[in-house]
Order: sequence, then structure tokens, then C-alpha cells
Amino acid sequence: MLRRILLTLLLGVNLTLAYSQEKRDTIIIELAKTSKVIFTIQDRADLETLKHYDFQALFQDILTKLETNDTTRLAKRDSTESENQQEEVASNNNEEEDWNLHRNEDRDDDDDDDDEDWSNHHVYHGGKWGRTWQSFNFDFGTNNWLSDGKFPDNNDELYSVRPWGSWYVGLASIQRTRLARKFFLEWGIGVNWYNFKFQDDNVKIVKDDDGTHFVADMRDVDYKKSKLTASYLTASIIPVVDFGDNSRKARIWDGYRNSFRIGLGPYIGYRIESHSKLVYKEEDKHKDKEHDNFYLNNIRYGLRLQLGYRSTDLFLNYDLNEMFVTDKGPALNAFSFGIIF
Repeated sequence: MLRRILLTLLLGVNLTLAYSQEKRDTIIIELAKTSKVIFTIQDRADLETLKHYDFQALFQDILTKLETNDTTRLAKRDSTESENQQEEVASNNNEEEDWNLHRNEDRDDDDDDDDEDWSNHHVYHGGKWGRTWQSFNFDFGTNNWLSDGKFPDNNDELYSVRPWGSWYVGLASIQRTRLARKFFLEWGIGVNWYNFKFQDDNVKIVKDDDGTHFVADMRDVDYKKSKLTASYLTASIIPVVDFGDNSRKARIWDGYRNSFRIGLGPYIGYRIESHSKLVYKEEDKHKDKEHDNFYLNNIRYGLRLQLGYRSTDLFLNYDLNEMFVTDKGPALNAFSFGIIF
């Protein structure tokens, strides 16, 4: 009977590891009317140790101690194990004072959300509070700007932006720290790019002592594209309420996650590069590219809204300060929105 149990246990471990990669692998075996064995594996490398483990001796020791009401830590009685095997088993268990209770004490409600691709550590080791997960966010969307709350194309301004082609791209390393059961803080730093593609393809940006001006290039050529690009090093702190109590937010490739989450918080960025580009064709294709600050503010700051449902997260950024230095360019507040990958 004992040998059948052991064979069932090992078979169940291998089957579970083959089909479950995202969650902690757990086998529950009913032994009798009120008895069961719970077997949990977090690292597939442990399988090599388990292959050489004397489970028959272990179960015999368990039964002996249960009969005598001895709940002390079980001794390893496999005298046939090699010295290297014993050292490996001891290394895997050197922090376990009670083999039957240790895993249950360390588990919390969101264990199923843990992923091997996420590195986690405990800021506060005494409980759930302070546990942090790290990820890389990729923002992709579109950007535009407003003048006194209105789009510039309402007045046919030359700096009116074409939504399609004005792409916003962001890359960031984000830490997600649990502050309460459903309350998290997402904080991190990254790089993002504004790309303002103008409605008219012949718009040229001219900078002089008076400021930055948007003028129409009247050469007799075939204009293809005109745009202004600015990149920023940006830090953000976003408080998030996750009603699904997930330790990490879902990704599109994660599949179904039935939860809603919302976050709102500040960000601040420092301009690291900016340039204009005018593309036209005159016999051959030409690109007039000029690197300059164009009196853009070196600092941008604003608010970021994040909304998520199931496996989709959206963002909306709004700059509270203007793009250009006061009286050196048009009074414009930039914004962007899109999806988080």
C-alpha cells in the first residue's frame, strides 16, 4: 500500500509540472477517510533530489511519530543516501523547522499570482505588507496637445497634430509594492518619447531669440512628413486599487483574470533629447533633421491614470505644465493615452 502511494505521489508531481508553469505545483493525495498528504514544489530543480529520496523510510518515520504523538522535526533516516545527496537535501531544507507547517505559514492569498519571471522580496518580513514585485512596462499609444483646453486644429494652427502617426512610446521598470490587501503602490523609472506629427506635411520649426515659431515651407517639393520629437527620463508613483487582490497586474498574454483595477498618481520627467524632422522628395528623398531644445521645458510633470480589467491595462498621461517655456512658444499642454503591455 505504501509503495503504491509513493508511486502515485511521484507520478502526480511529474504530471503537474508538465501542465502548470505559472503557479506553485501542488499535489493533494487522499490516504484515508480523514487523512491526506499535500505535496508542494516551487523549483523544478528539486526533482533531481526527490529521485534519490527514500520516501519509504520517511513515511515509516511519519507513522511512528504519529503513533507516539511526537511532532518534532522528522529525522532523515535514509542511510543509503550518498554524502552529496544528503548535503543537497539539507540545503533545500535548512530553513524549515517543521516540514508539515512551514509552507502553510509562508503562504498568503495571492500565491497563485506569483510568477517565476517576477523577482520578489520582502521589505517587511513580518507579513504581507511591503512585498514587492518587479516588472517591465511597455506603453504604446498616441499623443497630442491642448491650447487652453482646445485642440489647435480648431483654429487651423500650423502646430496642429495628426493623431495617426503621433505615437507615444514608453519603457519603464516598475515595482509593485503591497500596502494593504487590495491597495498597491506602483513606482519606477523609465524613458518615453513624444512624437508630434503635424497635420500639414510642410511645417518647419524655426527658433530665434524671440522664441520658437511654426512656419510653412513654401518650396516646390513633394512634402511627406513633418514632426517634433522629444524624449524624457521619467519617474512615477501610482497608487493602485486592485479589486482582484492580485499581487501583480495581469498581462495581455496571461489570459483571463476577472478583476478591475484603477490607479492615479504623479510623474515627473527630464528632457534628454529633442529634434525636428521635415521629410520631402525632390528627385530623391530628403530629411531635414535638426537637434535643438526649441525652448522646450526641460522638466515635464503631470498625472497618470491607469485602468485595468481582466488582462488589459490602459493609461492616460496629462502634463500639468506647458511644453514650451513661457513666452517662447505656444501655450500647449501635452497628453498621451494608450495600452500597457
